[in-house]
Amino acid sequence: MNQLALLLQAKGDAVVGGWRDQQNRRERRAEQGEEVEALLEAIDFGEVLLEGNGKQEGEEHLHAGQGHAQLLQQLAEVAIEAFALALVASRRAFLHPFTIGNVKTAVVLFNRDLRIHDNPALAAAAKAERTVPLFVLDESLLGSRFAAPNRVAFMLEALRDLDESLRKAGARLYLRRGDPVKEAVAVARECGAEELHAGADWSSYAARREERLRRACAEQRIGFRVHPGTTIVAPGAVTPSAGDHFKVFSPFHRAWEEVPARPQARGPRRLAVPSRLAAGRLPALDALLRGEPSPRRAPGGESEGRKRMRAFLRDGLSGYADHHDDLPGDRTSSLSPYLRFGCVSPLELLGEARSRRGGAAFARQLCWRDFHHQVLAANPSLPSRDYRPRGDRWSRSRRAFEAWREGRTGYPIVDAAMRQLQLEGRMHNRARMIVASFLTKDLYIDWRWGARHFWDLLTDGEIANNAGNWQWVAGTGNDTRPNRVFNPVRQAHRFDPEGTYVRRYLPELESIEGKAVHEPWRLDGASRRQLDYPEPIVDHDQAAATFLARRT
Repeated sequence: MNQLALLLQAKGDAVVGGWRDQQNRRERRAEQGEEVEALLEAIDFGEVLLEGNGKQEGEEHLHAGQGHAQLLQQLAEVAIEAFALALVASRRAFLHPFTIGNVKTAVVLFNRDLRIHDNPALAAAAKAERTVPLFVLDESLLGSRFAAPNRVAFMLEALRDLDESLRKAGARLYLRRGDPVKEAVAVARECGAEELHAGADWSSYAARREERLRRACAEQRIGFRVHPGTTIVAPGAVTPSAGDHFKVFSPFHRAWEEVPARPQARGPRRLAVPSRLAAGRLPALDALLRGEPSPRRAPGGESEGRKRMRAFLRDGLSGYADHHDDLPGDRTSSLSPYLRFGCVSPLELLGEARSRRGGAAFARQLCWRDFHHQVLAANPSLPSRDYRPRGDRWSRSRRAFEAWREGRTGYPIVDAAMRQLQLEGRMHNRARMIVASFLTKDLYIDWRWGARHFWDLLTDGEIANNAGNWQWVAGTGNDTRPNRVFNPVRQAHRFDPEGTYVRRYLPELESIEGKAVHEPWRLDGASRRQLDYPEPIVDHDQAAATFLARRT
């Protein structure tokens, strides 16, 4: 076998670790007279290399496949194997055989990748002569707990911004409302599209939606392709020697660091759209749901996300390692909602961070995001079931839960964080750990109650991160120290030493100066009686001891 074929063989081996099960498949293809399809898949594999492994290398394979029939026969043997195995490894690298040659019209279905920059699905669809950028307002999601005012308001702003960016390229965003599978296929049929492109996602709902799209496109003989972009490293791309996913972060992080980054996809400069396709209208927030978003939530959209990304890279990244836990300074990136809705590419953000001083600590946080996604992909029930059951018989005290939810526990650092969530639709990451530990270990209330409340208010609410982080703190997830208990007073003195964060969100305590604000129960009787603030709902030391006794 010549050097080119050997190179492709090595690529296939690297992706799948020497798996050889596709030999039987090749033999069946030959018996069924499908050699032509095998050759076409070899050409398609060249296109995969163009999208995922560098333009120059991919063009070499593609041109060789198109120009040299004998070499193409050799490539087919290896390419089919490598292609199938890459599909297994990435779970979503699907190429449908119905589309051959130049594509006249392609639809790109946006889901949670609401951006122009580094959007592989959009870039692939833009290769067609006409491109239909489509978003479907999913009725099943709008009727579910997903439809929290903060997230839906952010999403609508992101869609409006995406439409403006597409108009600058000569296109627009087409909008539909209903079932995303039915609507996407209907649009594809209406405009005569040969291909439908979408970005991969990893929740159980997203997996079912994708499978339905796959079947519907096959029935209509429409090519269907799913592209990366939600995560930096796709779930399943790296796995431990035993098992389908990493259960501990550190070994995942080491493996994740070794994965070569895919090339970033260029945003299209010009797009042509069909001339007679109804555009649809973007509804107002109050036409979709009841309730008002948090008054100080972040605005949505790629334009805003990129502005904030540039500001963080310029002003915040270098000090991130030392200051990201600083509660009053709020030196985090604040980019999580833009990552959640795909307004910012996690891959682009990682590349920018790695190229700058101090980027390693921030890159680790991006890795945590991928870690939770690979746990979710392997455990679709993560949002509702204990990952590692501990035999907990949780308290069902509504009084204690309501005090926590409203920010009236008597522990200022906990209450300030819960007020921040109400006011801004976000919460500092250090504060998230403090309040989650207090709910699950001081109050011994089921982590699912806390996760649902976060889900109702967080603009950046993401199934993988929300469930993964809550389970980590509750000790039912991936923490290697499941019974650790955060002391809220010690956390307050360490990460808000002068009480600035607490006074920012608890105006009823703004008269207390300095660090004394963290323990108002220690004030003299007269000063204490002047405060409209409750006594601690539990004694932390006693609650922690009780929790540990239950777990051991």
